[in-house]
Amino acid sequence: MSGRHEEGGEYLMVAAAVHARIGSTRVRSVEGMGFAAAREGPTLEATVGLAAEAVGKLPEPPDGPIVAEGGEFYEASADRVGLSFQPEFKYVESIGERETVQAAHHAAYAARDLLL
Repeated sequence: MSGRHEEGGEYLMVAAAVHARIGSTRVRSVEGMGFAAAREGPTLEATVGLAAEAVGKLPEPPDGPIVAEGGEFYEASADRVGLSFQPEFKYVESIGERETVQAAHHAAYAARDLLL
């Protein structure tokens, strides 16, 4: 997620979803990426909806859990956030998951820069 702050009187939030095959300590391959953007303010509902839209734009649906850092969703419980995702949702637990989330952050920042 990128751009959850106001710039020039408006918001531009960009979410990137990365479909990756991972091991416990590294990303083995990236299978695809999905992106979504919105100009609404950064509420929990808007942020979750934007992330769900990005996941929906992946070339293939993920066969494992959707993973994110807790701060992306304002430390809301994984059970609450997970209602918007399929197959399941969880917060980062392994180094490989953290590396995948970092790849999504970099992709979202780059896409946001292109849109500004």
